[in-house]
Amino acid sequence: MADDRAIALIAHDQKKAEMADFAARHVEILQRHKLVATGTTGGRILEVCPDLNLTRLKSGPLGGDQQIGALIATGEISMLIFFTDPLTPLPHDVDVKALTRLATVYDVPMALNRATAELLIDKI
Repeated sequence: MADDRAIALIAHDQKKAEMADFAARHVEILQRHKLVATGTTGGRILEVCPDLNLTRLKSGPLGGDQQIGALIATGEISMLIFFTDPLTPLPHDVDVKALTRLATVYDVPMALNRATAELLIDKI
């Protein structure tokens, strides 16, 4: 990825530790890219990878999902890695669906689980 667009990182509450572990495992790759993350997810990632070029947005339920959706719509996101938890009810499920819809509409590569994220991260 030779452009200046960012990789977006999001994780539901039960997946935040997994996202932080994913970032730590791929820190060398992620250091070469601009990153954006929802607030709490970004905080957890920065705890284990403090030197990443990561911008924290609002928490997902407080508008962070929508902020990332806006970045997708304006062409500022090159990839979405979103570790979802399909087993936990989410009060902001509508926002989550809107975000994944935008990634689909704008043809942004999107991983919704670690297996897919591993495949995507190895391609950049």
